[in-house]
Amino acid sequence: MISRRTFLMTTASAATAPLLMPEPAQAQEAFDPKPQYVSIRDHFLPGQMLVLPRSYYLYWVTEPRRAIRYGVGVGMAGLQFTGTATIDVKKEWPTWRPTDEMIERSPQIYGRFKDNDYVQPGGPENPLGARALYLFQNGVDTYFRVHGTSDTRSIGRSVSNGCIRMLNSHVVDLYQRVPIGTVVTVI
Repeated sequence: MISRRTFLMTTASAATAPLLMPEPAQAQEAFDPKPQYVSIRDHFLPGQMLVLPRSYYLYWVTEPRRAIRYGVGVGMAGLQFTGTATIDVKKEWPTWRPTDEMIERSPQIYGRFKDNDYVQPGGPENPLGARALYLFQNGVDTYFRVHGTSDTRSIGRSVSNGCIRMLNSHVVDLYQRVPIGTVVTVI
């Protein structure tokens, strides 16, 4: 037979159990690369750009607490840019040449650039895509870019040699909005 004390303790435990259990995990929002207006923290000023590589989003701050969010692809582990830079150069259909480190690291991909000065002309086959925003620190080129790509599978992934990739149509939209001198913060 159950004593009154055991009954009360069991009933009390059962009643408080939901208070002690963790809340169900919030469903994580699915990654959506298309540009959309979102709310942001208030310490970012209009005209600034913020990149959050872990979530694969770039934010162009349009007004206090509001930004346009774009899905991006980012650098592989160990190759990412972090910190603050400015956009000192903008180019439409930019030319491209891999860095010496890229050629050395991946000769099977970039071997055609070894021991020559070949620069790939701008166009649909160029890895920088339709537009490129060049990141500088203290007037010195970092060799990191925010640029377009036609490789849709790279958006939402860490696969580049450090640059921030956007779909070509998205980088064309961003390019029109961003002036030279824009501050870019990559966290």
